[in-house]
Amino acid sequence: MINNNVFETDFGGRKLIVESGKYAMQSNGTCIVKCGDTHVMVNVTSGPPREGADFFPLSVEFEEKMYSVGKIPGGFLKREGRPSEKAILSCRLIDRPIRPLFPKGYYNEVQVVATVLSVDLDIPPIVYAMIGSSVALSISDLPFMGPTGTVSIGLVDGEFIVNPDSEQRDKSVLDLTVSGTKDAVMMVEAGANEVPEDQMLKAILLAHEEIKKIVAFIEDIAAKIGKPKAEAEVYKPAAEIEEQVKAFAKDKVEWSMDTFDREERQKRQEQVKEETIAHFEEAFAEMENAKNDIGNVLYYMTKEVMRKKILENGVRPDGRKTDEIRPIWCEVGVLPRTHGSAVFTRGLTQAMTITTLAPLNEGQKIDGISEEVFKRYMHAYNFPPYSTGEARMMRSTSRREVGHGALSERSILPVLPSEEDFPYAIRTVAEVLSSNGSTSQASVCSSTLSLMDAGVPITAPVAGIAMGLIKSEDGGNLSILSDIQGLEDFLGDMDFKVAGTTKGITAIQMDIKIKGIDEPILKQALEQARIGRLFILDKMLAVLDKPRTELSEFAPRIIQFTIDPDKIRDVIGSGGKTINKIIDDTGVKIDIEDDGRVFISTADSEAADKAKKIIDSIVKDIEVNAEYEGTVVRIMDFGAFIELAPGKDGLLHISKLANEHVKKVEDVVNIGDKVPVKVQEIDRQGRVNLVRTDLPPRPPRPPKPEGQDGHHERRSNDVDNNRTVGYKPRTRDPKKFDKKNK
Repeated sequence: MINNNVFETDFGGRKLIVESGKYAMQSNGTCIVKCGDTHVMVNVTSGPPREGADFFPLSVEFEEKMYSVGKIPGGFLKREGRPSEKAILSCRLIDRPIRPLFPKGYYNEVQVVATVLSVDLDIPPIVYAMIGSSVALSISDLPFMGPTGTVSIGLVDGEFIVNPDSEQRDKSVLDLTVSGTKDAVMMVEAGANEVPEDQMLKAILLAHEEIKKIVAFIEDIAAKIGKPKAEAEVYKPAAEIEEQVKAFAKDKVEWSMDTFDREERQKRQEQVKEETIAHFEEAFAEMENAKNDIGNVLYYMTKEVMRKKILENGVRPDGRKTDEIRPIWCEVGVLPRTHGSAVFTRGLTQAMTITTLAPLNEGQKIDGISEEVFKRYMHAYNFPPYSTGEARMMRSTSRREVGHGALSERSILPVLPSEEDFPYAIRTVAEVLSSNGSTSQASVCSSTLSLMDAGVPITAPVAGIAMGLIKSEDGGNLSILSDIQGLEDFLGDMDFKVAGTTKGITAIQMDIKIKGIDEPILKQALEQARIGRLFILDKMLAVLDKPRTELSEFAPRIIQFTIDPDKIRDVIGSGGKTINKIIDDTGVKIDIEDDGRVFISTADSEAADKAKKIIDSIVKDIEVNAEYEGTVVRIMDFGAFIELAPGKDGLLHISKLANEHVKKVEDVVNIGDKVPVKVQEIDRQGRVNLVRTDLPPRPPRPPKPEGQDGHHERRSNDVDNNRTVGYKPRTRDPKKFDKKNK
């Protein structure tokens, strides 16, 4: 018997429906979330702990099915392959708010799979996948300490909009996604067009009010159909090991943290670990996982010492104050043949970004379950193992790299010039050369400098900073940290990245490792980030304060102009014959938009001018008295056909080839010759008749002798001058005339 449970609620002015029980019966938790024609199914399953695992193996998949929008996948296999960048970013959005809500030490395999079944392009599926993950976990038997809710917020004409539709998203200066519990915010992801901090805070708090409603809705579902929660198998070091290691290593751990030098601290920590393991090697020889237990105890001891130093003494691992930024230095133009390059260094974190400019047709077309997107600006972020001093396998781009690259791209997008002002496709690649925290925000800074070095006229420079949080277990004491480094991120409670200009925020990404943060923390973190961002911008602008006025000599030059859209087919020609010939003859690249915009790109300005002249001649109508340098394309007995523009010919009659009599056209011109001509007339049939413009004037006729005029006198004069030999006047035979006219 089918037991289908259906629940409904209002969600931002739309009806939200959750169904569970009818499908995927073997999952630990399952549901289908529906809003309009967008349907997302989420399934949660669990397995035993991985052998020797010391972390929570949560995996999240976001399955984009092309059938959801009525498409057949491209490619030879005709089936969905590796996840798209959009799907990877969606996986990360689902993962980030739910991961902190599992018990510490819970190492069971947990998998969340969100499958997009149907998509209304006006209702993007990601928010409903995130809600579905919370529903599926809440009604499952897994030890999930939720539920969470998720909402998106837009800002149009100064008004906040909950779950904006596609038209509103196009107009919005804010694209904000927030997840949280009923008590606190867990995750923030945003792109913005220089939105001030106070408006951003209002948007986040508005989102949290909507989240509370969703959480109450999910709590009601869980109360009605949820499974009893299984007792969590939480890993804890053996009590005997924990007690003895703490007693033995307490002073040693404090000693290891009693230095501001990162390299020295790491050496001390390794020394303490080796000494502790050696000390207890015999005592715990028969205990399973003794080494792992010792390592875990030392980890939590180190974490406790670091947090205590910050909370009680205000002393950070490297000796900085809580709002102090690490030393910064920058340089630009570091690579000679690239179009733009820059290095940004902050402490031991260093990023180099290289900018490449290209014609617009080299942008990226993205086809998926959302509307087809053309990306003119592309940012890539690479995190090689040498950046952390490690030697490990170089694999394909990780999800983390995709996420950090998308954040940097989102940070820069609002300040890029329009296509009309700067008709280029732009690619920036950030290479992380050294990492000790905040590498994504370092890549934002280096990308800004690299774009300015390339001569891209950005409207404002962008800088980024990562904020941290240390909060006591009882919540009575906390410290917000500016410009966190690796250890503070690893052992802290928050990673709050904020990028923006002097006017406001362009991107935010916040992850929490505890059960959320409240309004006072958000407000202080945003203000502290603003102050830090302005400090970093000053350091950057001291090196290069505005975009260069000239492009690199190796960057393509692009000429942009507009033609009548009705003339596009003339420029392209049958099967592309005309435009391909222009490209072959000049060596340029040509891109023509449907609205008649033409982009010519080449490093050779003369070739660009030549191509433009050819296109101008094609789209320009032939007019009387207009002059051209045409090419002989066809020869007939009566004259030569001259190509004035591709597809446009005129006739240069044999009588107009030279001042003297011409017996044969080939005596004067041959196919391929260039001939300067002028349009003499265009007859009623549209035929174009030409004359040459490079012939000298005809010599004047000799003056007539005085007193001689008329036809007979000239003939007599010709006879007298022996110009005609044996000339006799012609007479009519009367008989023949009469017979002909009878």
